[in-house]
Amino acid sequence: MATKHSRSAARLMMAPAVILLLGWMLVPLTMTLLFSFKQYLPLRGGDLGWVGFDNYIRFVSSSAFWPSVTATLIIVGGVLAITITLGVLLAILLNQPMWGQGVVRILVIAPFFVMPTVSALVWKNMFMDPTNGLLAHLWRFFGAEPVSWLSEASMTSIIMIVSWQWLPFATLILLTAIQSLDSEQLEAAEMDGAPPVKRFAFITLPHLSRAITIVLLIQTIFLLAIFAEIFVTTGGAFGTRTLTYLIFQRVLESQNVGLGSAGGVYAIILANIVAIFLMRIVGKNLDA
Repeated sequence: MATKHSRSAARLMMAPAVILLLGWMLVPLTMTLLFSFKQYLPLRGGDLGWVGFDNYIRFVSSSAFWPSVTATLIIVGGVLAITITLGVLLAILLNQPMWGQGVVRILVIAPFFVMPTVSALVWKNMFMDPTNGLLAHLWRFFGAEPVSWLSEASMTSIIMIVSWQWLPFATLILLTAIQSLDSEQLEAAEMDGAPPVKRFAFITLPHLSRAITIVLLIQTIFLLAIFAEIFVTTGGAFGTRTLTYLIFQRVLESQNVGLGSAGGVYAIILANIVAIFLMRIVGKNLDA
């Protein structure tokens, strides 16, 4: 049993890490809030004073704001649907006994360790190039006209690229959950004559509910800040400009730090709204 002295020693040892973590989070957040109320143009006069909520009004009234929010939510929703659906199927497949099972699992998980910029470049130049890409050659082989993916199907392309990156993560979490499933339940259901579809629907899927919730929450947090894939492939054109990319344009391309900081606050608000919604809707599975 921990004594008062040991608890005090534990708090003292944890204090440096906690202070560093708080500083890592609070300093940028404080600076963002501070600049959002100022007109700060680094290359055009610097700090031009306080403007109150003018930056917030300008950012939200911009014609690009709501389309960027919509694009962000479409990408997040599309990637989640693909990664969770395919992740469940891949996890079930990888859980079956097969030759070279360890090697196959490593190959499936490997894309998660590729940098987003690198994977986006690979997809852009190797697969989606309308002239020399692998998909273009495949289309020609079947007698069809190659598709200019990043301009004609830009949103679909971004969702495909990001899904390829996050599918290994979902597969790994779901595979771990499937391996913890008691095989005796499946065997008993099979002996009772339950078909594979019903065994999946009434035994496997309910068992995966907590793992699916974890995948949903973690991926959503990171997907709301998607940037590198869009920067490398479409540059925010063709309806793929997300809220994060819009903030980048306001800060670096327009050199308006105040306006971009206001956009950052909106991004934080959006992330918190989505997180609260997810926690209320699916987070209850974590307590089951």
